[in-house]
Amino acid sequence: MKTWIFSIAVAGLLSTGLALAADKPGDAAKGKKVFDQCSVCHNTTTDDVKVGPSLKGLYKHATLKNGKKVTDATVKAKIDEGGNGMPSYKDLLSDGDKGDLLAYLKTL
Repeated sequence: MKTWIFSIAVAGLLSTGLALAADKPGDAAKGKKVFDQCSVCHNTTTDDVKVGPSLKGLYKHATLKNGKKVTDATVKAKIDEGGNGMPSYKDLLSDGDKGDLLAYLKTL
């Protein structure tokens, strides 16, 4: 019985810790470095289209090019899923890298 209660308590603490880590804001300076690989296809300083759309002012736009509202969740989903010629970065970037990238995109 004590082992069962202890296991539940540990699981609760771990899930709380993971949730807090997921809510930790990213580092925009690190995100700029992560973005270097994206800059081949995406502009950030002009509205000019390269291979993909410009990301200048991304978080100031109401919607993404796919029509979905611009939120951390929809931007992260696009990074994870790719599509329309964009590769999936789900397994290529860590969650920390994605958080840093989102923080950087918010500065544009």
